[in-house]
Amino acid sequence: MKEQKSIPTSKMQRSARFVATGFKVGGNYIKHYSKKLFNPELNTDELNLDNASDIYQSLSELKGSALKVAQMLSMDKNILPKAYSDQFSLSQYNAPPLSGPLIVRTFSKYFGKLPEQIYDHFNIKSTNAASIGQVHEAILNGKKLAVKIQYPGVGDSISSDLKMVKPFAFRLLGMSRTELEIYMTEVEDRLLEETDYELELRRSIEFSEACKDIDNVVFPKYYPELSRKRIITMDWMDGQHLKEFMAGSPSVELRNRIGQALWDFYNFQQHELRAVHADPHPGNFLITAEGKLAVIDFGCIKEMPDDFYYPFFALTSTDLLNDKEGTIRAFKELQMILPRDNAIQTETYYKAYKEMIFLFAQPYLYDTFDFGKTEYFDQLYAYGEKIARMPEFRQARGVKHFIYVNRTNFGLYNMLHQLGATVKTDTFKPQLNQNKLA
Repeated sequence: MKEQKSIPTSKMQRSARFVATGFKVGGNYIKHYSKKLFNPELNTDELNLDNASDIYQSLSELKGSALKVAQMLSMDKNILPKAYSDQFSLSQYNAPPLSGPLIVRTFSKYFGKLPEQIYDHFNIKSTNAASIGQVHEAILNGKKLAVKIQYPGVGDSISSDLKMVKPFAFRLLGMSRTELEIYMTEVEDRLLEETDYELELRRSIEFSEACKDIDNVVFPKYYPELSRKRIITMDWMDGQHLKEFMAGSPSVELRNRIGQALWDFYNFQQHELRAVHADPHPGNFLITAEGKLAVIDFGCIKEMPDDFYYPFFALTSTDLLNDKEGTIRAFKELQMILPRDNAIQTETYYKAYKEMIFLFAQPYLYDTFDFGKTEYFDQLYAYGEKIARMPEFRQARGVKHFIYVNRTNFGLYNMLHQLGATVKTDTFKPQLNQNKLA
């Protein structure tokens, strides 16, 4: 892949790139509607592909929060046309890497040294480039290391980038402006954390230690003395990403083992730590030659406060859905039903959300669950599309915690679906104090 020799870092430079992309997208619409004059039956497939390609190319060059939003949207396959989710999914594995001189400049700024003065060997060519940073291979004292380097200007451009990406998101997602504002505010908070590599280093050490006894899950060792504000050094982990792993036609037993490791990793965090690795895209995991799940990134962590955890998991993991009054009370706590709703609206939202929660909770209702079942995911996506078309859901609903918790759980479900895994779902259960549910 061709290296990127510069990255726009000033607000003016980045704004100009967004404006230029907006003109391209506008031109694509003009071209589409001109063709439609002569062919009224023309669908939007070509338009979506042109727009997706232009937007992704621009975001991949800008890096940072704009590209991260694209990465997030690619995981929500039921809210974007396929052309967009296919293009944006490229950011999960590989975006255009930055050239060597930019990397050397980062080391000089934060270490006061060149990479070769720190490590015995440093590969100036990136092995993996994503939305926030890229990874380089290094060797020190005979040990192979992975060095993650944040792109210049990413941490300083989050707020301005998200303001500029709003028009694209507004058009693509069909959200109300209020809902989009809540979405973007929560995304901004998490991205500010994700670009803080000192925070990520602490969390990586804490979470890998807390999760070290989960079967078939492994973590790299981290090196604080070789890390800085925009650089993290850790052990190199050999393995395959999910797409490569599945291309090798792994056995059912191995797919189930990796699936179980994923399930246990996420549910242990949710129910034992009340904070969870909230970036469940395949680029953050490797499957090792020993058949273990390697977790290689803890940049995005979502904490779950009690006033969200208890009502949410009571709905998925107890018989609360059989109690209409209790269910409505939980929906109100979670702001899915609002104080201003009248009796008819309350009933509408109660029925819609009950159906949605029941679908989501299916894996929790059985001791084992087959995530390879296509019909289950067809139901999930169909219901998502149904909700998106209902006028009642054009306004913001639900507390902000849903944004990353839903992303985490549906991301987990999708990875398990790609694996075609059957897992035991009773290994780490929600811990629900009945007094909290009264």
